[in-house]
Amino acid sequence: MVFAYHRGGHDTCLDLGCGHGLIARFLAPKFKKVYGIDPSTGMIEQAKNLTKEQNVEFVQAAAESLPFIEDKSVDMVVAGVAAHWFSYPPLFAELQRVMKPGGTLAFWGYYDHFFVDYPKGTAPGSTIMREKLRAIQPPTDQWADIQRLEYQPGLNGPDSGEGTKFMEAEITLGQATEYVRTWSAYQRWKDDHPDQVRRSEGGTGDIADQMLEAIIKSEDGLRDIPSPEDKVVKIEWVSALVLARKL
Repeated sequence: MVFAYHRGGHDTCLDLGCGHGLIARFLAPKFKKVYGIDPSTGMIEQAKNLTKEQNVEFVQAAAESLPFIEDKSVDMVVAGVAAHWFSYPPLFAELQRVMKPGGTLAFWGYYDHFFVDYPKGTAPGSTIMREKLRAIQPPTDQWADIQRLEYQPGLNGPDSGEGTKFMEAEITLGQATEYVRTWSAYQRWKDDHPDQVRRSEGGTGDIADQMLEAIIKSEDGLRDIPSPEDKVVKIEWVSALVLARKL
């Protein structure tokens, strides 16, 4: 979807808020040079350790200040999930300096995941990510062809949602439980509840185990099978994508 929109070159790409570098590595075959930018020392170290691609460079820096990037040298700037953290007036000033005319901005985020096959097992929370992406307003004197794509999953099965869907997956309930354990919110919960140990490590169960239990109990089709954690389910995410083209 992003590359169908992109009309610029394929020399240089910036991945802002790159985290451990997953997106930067994905973009490596598509550009001559990819910079992964993140303010966290730990994330940059992890990204470097995980990355073998020779054309990817990771730099610890704030997205709003990129003195190591030359003027009008960037063909695409992306931000996956991190877009809601930026301070936009200084960021757009810096992008005005570094972006080539015709270059692409692609910022996206996702939040709640819905078990679309088992709507009773879905307990949607806040859609703050989507609301914050709506607050991203590229200056119209600097950016053109601004597009906003949003998707809100429905509770009447797959593809029953509203908007343009661009994030979906088929995974087991067990994998969905492990996915929850990658969230920063889970890590904070774990720090606050060191006594609640996951069952696979000999404990009585953590909040992810409790979530899985609640999902299974809520759906007749899951309660009656021997190993519900192995059941493959379809997941769709509340998601949003902002695209813009540099003037």
